[in-house]
Amino acid sequence: MPCARLTARQAIAAVSETYTELTVPEGSGAPAAAPFAPDGPLGWRGYDDMRARAHARTGEHESVVTALATMGGTETVVLSFEFRYLGGSLGERTGDRLEAAYHLARERGLPVVSLIATGGSRMQEGMRALTQLQRVAAQSALTRAAGLPQIAVLRDPTTGGGWATLGAAADVILALPGAQVGFAGSRVRPADADPYAYSAEGQLASGHIDAVVPPDRLRATLQHWLQLLCGSGELGGGTMEPAPLPYALGVPGLPETGWGAVARAREPRRPRAEAYLRAYFDDREELSGDRCGGVDPGMRCGFGRRDGRTIAFAAQCGTATRPAGFRTAARLVRLADRLGIPVLTLIDTPGAANDAAAERAGAGAAIADTFAALATARVPVTSLLIGEGGSGGALALAAPDRLWATPDSYFSVIAPELAVAILKRDPAQLHDTADQLRIRPQDLLELGVIRGIAPPA
Repeated sequence: MPCARLTARQAIAAVSETYTELTVPEGSGAPAAAPFAPDGPLGWRGYDDMRARAHARTGEHESVVTALATMGGTETVVLSFEFRYLGGSLGERTGDRLEAAYHLARERGLPVVSLIATGGSRMQEGMRALTQLQRVAAQSALTRAAGLPQIAVLRDPTTGGGWATLGAAADVILALPGAQVGFAGSRVRPADADPYAYSAEGQLASGHIDAVVPPDRLRATLQHWLQLLCGSGELGGGTMEPAPLPYALGVPGLPETGWGAVARAREPRRPRAEAYLRAYFDDREELSGDRCGGVDPGMRCGFGRRDGRTIAFAAQCGTATRPAGFRTAARLVRLADRLGIPVLTLIDTPGAANDAAAERAGAGAAIADTFAALATARVPVTSLLIGEGGSGGALALAAPDRLWATPDSYFSVIAPELAVAILKRDPAQLHDTADQLRIRPQDLLELGVIRGIAPPA
């Protein structure tokens, strides 16, 4: 069922305790708006009358309301669209307001929350309207560079340039159930287009948004995200404390043989990522998708609270990691690095997915990007091997020089079975080969691959 179309001010009131509308553009850093010529920059006959009727219907002078709002105690700059004003379309005056709000956010060091409901750029202003997307994109990029979080809420509809700038460019993207979401609006899509692809649910399944949130949970979800992402930045003059090492949750004691280590790591009842995340965090929120059309349920990424401190996490769940999983992890690490939040990675995979679909989706490039994200992170990354450590697919999530292992884990350049096949050995030599690879936790410690073995809880 499509989500209710709230007015711009109703949408702000629904997610905040208090708000004050911004004065635009005076004092905001944006240039003062020159008056329109009759019927706008194109002289579009009847445009002045359209705006007058929109004002009479909505009480608004433009399609966006900007405000300073308090959400869960966090001061926030809010951009809220009024769809009843010319379909929430973006024109020059919309651009003035958005630019002014972004300026204020950077001046005060505040996060930006966009409550979007728009049909795209305003035809009656032609290319002058379309170029507002460049203004908005530039402001979003400057805000990102300033290390300030941006959260988007996709209302119904979110299409065109509003989706391609304010929506898709946000750090965290939430959507209301049933909302239309897509670059193409409903009147310009191919006649045979699958409507699911243009829905919030379809965009979630394709990895383009993080969550579909029911209206009655939106306020609490937004507040939680703001608490996690704001006020935690620790980059600056001091040294940031890394994420604490989790305790080992599995069986104690070290394996006697290499194959024994493999068997323990492959034990179905062994604690997996969910058990570690539940034990480690007081509360958490998760990101979803790689923003390139893919979702890997075997990679859990997000931000959690531990002892009042925010820590980002990327956790493999014991399955072969797909390209979308690696890209999602790289996205998480880069976002945490920009916001100054330490990272915890949990490693547990037999290796990178190696089927034809994974190759077509760019497995090598995705792994390379994850290596690069961890190698260039300024925030400390703590990594714990909690199960299988299969080759480069596992190493991609391992922090250089900050890797530990649990007693029920192993790490290998290649799976012992594959080593036997490549070396053309008799299958009976599998156990000897596993020993030769020196893959037990104690072997990894002696070889200098890990810094230590995680103690039990």
